[in-house]
Amino acid sequence: MIGLANIGKRFGDNLVLKGVTVAIAEGSVTALVGPSGGGKSTLLRCINLLEIPTSGTVRIGDETLEFRPGVRVPTADIRRLRLQTGMVFQNFQLFPHRTAIENVMEGLVTVLGWSSQKAHERALALLEKVGMAHKADAWPATLSGGQQQRVAIARALAPSPKVLLCDEPTSALDPELAQEVVDVLGQLASEGTTMVMATHDLRLASKIAQEAVFLDAGVIVEQGPSATLFGNPERERTKRFIATLKQEAADKEAGA
Repeated sequence: MIGLANIGKRFGDNLVLKGVTVAIAEGSVTALVGPSGGGKSTLLRCINLLEIPTSGTVRIGDETLEFRPGVRVPTADIRRLRLQTGMVFQNFQLFPHRTAIENVMEGLVTVLGWSSQKAHERALALLEKVGMAHKADAWPATLSGGQQQRVAIARALAPSPKVLLCDEPTSALDPELAQEVVDVLGQLASEGTTMVMATHDLRLASKIAQEAVFLDAGVIVEQGPSATLFGNPERERTKRFIATLKQEAADKEAGA
């Protein structure tokens, strides 16, 4: 479904990703975990080419693009691959001057050329799916963070992407509101939605991810079934990081 081969990403003199290779099966959920600055969000954004890899190959379904230093990839090729993905951002990124349903409709109308009626029907069905149909005409500023993120998930799903990418989808939320988002993503996972998420939220990752990839300093330290990586990791570096995540989760629960 998704194949990343020898992905390198350089920002000036800083080599953020160092030849990362990972395969993600259709219908699976993969969690990218690791310390801040370890490369997980950059790798996620390389999948849909919000960040253009310096080197390596990205494949989504039947679409494959190869990247080499100094060689420009045609914009049309980037757009074609990007259309295979939907993106959920850390801070929601809803249009403040659009209602909830208009946010979900926007890409369908302006990018895909759907009629307003068809887009409205699709958007309403997706808002129903994420439990937000009753807020269809609400402005983003009147919604809680959890509600805004659920609208953002509906927007990302609107064009029926092959894969849903989530960049720290719960990190801007307090535990109660984060649970709303965990529940929605869990429902999508149970329905076979292919997902890749960069997250520090061990509750989210352990609940819905079948596979996990631990990134540190731009390389994969360990990868495998999430139950194994979170419960009984092999590498000492992974053990220390997971212990830190568990302590942070316990502290949040205690302070909730």
